[in-house]
Amino acid sequence: VAGRRLDGRPPEQLRRAGLARSFQVSQVFGRLSVRDNLRCAVLASRGLQGVFWKRLSQSREVGRRADELMELLGLHARGHDLAGSLGYAEQRALELGITVAGDPDVLLLDEPTAGRSQHETEGLVALIRELSEGRSLLLVEHDMQVVFSLADRIAVLVEGALIAFDTPARVRANPRVQAAYGHEALASA
Repeated sequence: VAGRRLDGRPPEQLRRAGLARSFQVSQVFGRLSVRDNLRCAVLASRGLQGVFWKRLSQSREVGRRADELMELLGLHARGHDLAGSLGYAEQRALELGITVAGDPDVLLLDEPTAGRSQHETEGLVALIRELSEGRSLLLVEHDMQVVFSLADRIAVLVEGALIAFDTPARVRANPRVQAAYGHEALASA
């Protein structure tokens, strides 16, 4: 990030450097409300993890940011519900909110659409597009439609080897990519 090497750094240093990541499997605090999950994320992004809960509940700025995120995520009506009671798609949206709570420069998303229906995927792609506006997005994803709809540049790996790194149009037309993934799969993406 900004010309600095960050490999081997602990997660809190990566966060302070402007990176935020989500995982393939949702990681939310199931026994906390949706709003409290987001408030914790806002506090953590500001280095305030040790703040007592009483002070957290009194922080207007933290609550305001959590409310903004809930609205953006379409979860405002579920703000007082326990995160563990949310459906899979809503938990994934909440995790994205937690990821962007600190306004990172770079979003790293691992298989954000895994396990979603086509309808849920379309909604998530729109949300990712909105949340990644003005940020760099590094996406690991197997759904080629998702990749082609979000990416400016695509890196294609086969058995761990890079076979292409280019614009979506050039990747789609690349003979090595077509041989690896099938012309039809790329044409429908």
